[in-house]
Amino acid sequence: MSRVVVLDYGSGNLRSAERALAHAGADVTVTDDLTAAAGADGLVVPGVGAYAACMAGIEALGAGPVIAERVAAGRPVLGICVGMQVLFEHGDEHGVVTKGLGLLPGGVTRLAAPRLPHMGWNTVAAPAGSVLFAGLPADSRFYFVHSYGVGDPGALAEAGATVTTAHHGTDFVAAVERGPLCAAQFHPEKSADTGAALLRNWLATLPTGD
Repeated sequence: MSRVVVLDYGSGNLRSAERALAHAGADVTVTDDLTAAAGADGLVVPGVGAYAACMAGIEALGAGPVIAERVAAGRPVLGICVGMQVLFEHGDEHGVVTKGLGLLPGGVTRLAAPRLPHMGWNTVAAPAGSVLFAGLPADSRFYFVHSYGVGDPGALAEAGATVTTAHHGTDFVAAVERGPLCAAQFHPEKSADTGAALLRNWLATLPTGD
């Protein structure tokens, strides 16, 4: 059974992520202990709310270097919702630009959509070779709650990432996979059976703890 840490840096949605990962077969701990975060088989970076607030929480905990070091060492990390967004270079919310972790190229901006937030179930377009979406039907739906996103899939593809998109007013990045770093804009822990299948796919990439 793989040991997974859900990083507690003051963001919400921790317990639902914990329950979903445990249901998918992981040995899960929710903690702000950076030693545990560094040593886990898999690290989940959650996030809800404002980009700037999430980055402030990560910086206050000193978690940025731990996340970056895991990725550099090839140790799996999964970002969820704003936990995905902070992996990028910056976020622009209400005209305020906040520096992100810079582990993925590009920035987070307000979606060009007639109705925001984008809230509810939506399909995604996953490319061949995606590990996260392996075995899932093309019409699988996932649960989104957001007004901001990454709107430049091309830059990620050029950087060697596997990019899954969705559409709400415009195309945006729904998920990204690059080596040990995976992330989803939607909430797999709120996406019923399809979300559970995606989490099992991610857990299958992890080493098994002692």
